[in-house]
Amino acid sequence: MIIQKTSELNDIPKRIVSLVPSQTELLYDLGLANETTGITKFCVHPEQWVNNKTKVGGTKTIDSGIIHQLQPDLIIANKEENVKEQIEQLALSYNVWLTDVNNFEDALEMIKDIGELTGKEKEASLLIKEINTAFDQFTPKHQAQNSKLQTAYLIWQKPYMTVGGGTFINDMLLKCGLVNIFANKSRYPAVTINDLQTANCQLLLLSSEPYPFKQKHIDELSSLLPLTKIILVDGEFFSWYGSRLLIAPGYFLKLISHLK
Repeated sequence: MIIQKTSELNDIPKRIVSLVPSQTELLYDLGLANETTGITKFCVHPEQWVNNKTKVGGTKTIDSGIIHQLQPDLIIANKEENVKEQIEQLALSYNVWLTDVNNFEDALEMIKDIGELTGKEKEASLLIKEINTAFDQFTPKHQAQNSKLQTAYLIWQKPYMTVGGGTFINDMLLKCGLVNIFANKSRYPAVTINDLQTANCQLLLLSSEPYPFKQKHIDELSSLLPLTKIILVDGEFFSWYGSRLLIAPGYFLKLISHLK
């Protein structure tokens, strides 16, 4: 079943399958190395798990046969990253915790919930405290500096796709004090070069994931957007909502230093 409350899971899980890279890293940082038996092929952190855990397919191409072999007592999935029909099918046989993270506060609540589900309440509470401290120390210093910088964040090309309001990435842009010029749009809209020009895009961030933008894309776009500053960014720090949040402020600080 899809668990709605942490109390619906009667026992602490001993066999966990994670279908979300950012939450896989969180399980490691909560001390659940032995309990985590299956991960996706996109779960690249921590490195020591990449070759030592059973792969259950991709986030959107789950191999249910492998999951059946693992017989998990908890599957951790995400509303946005996984396919609804696949998760519903798995929920017929297994306990599924389906997360839905759209902002910083959602991420902290998710960490708390997973801590409660796995018997790692103390570890989760400490992690949340450390994440809050890291962002408290970072945010006040830098929001004002970039508060008027009109920004777009691209996640795909052919077509170009960006992030709208109500997304976790949009919230991370706000933490950096950046103005998302497409915040009035929903989720992940397709945009054109003309849209970027019309919106007076001053800063264009090209993410490393899900599309791996490279320097050649900066070169291509610079000729079309000569007045726009274009930078490659590590998408993990903008879109991973697990324990990576602890080191995200440090990355954001380095990024902001390049905007001066």
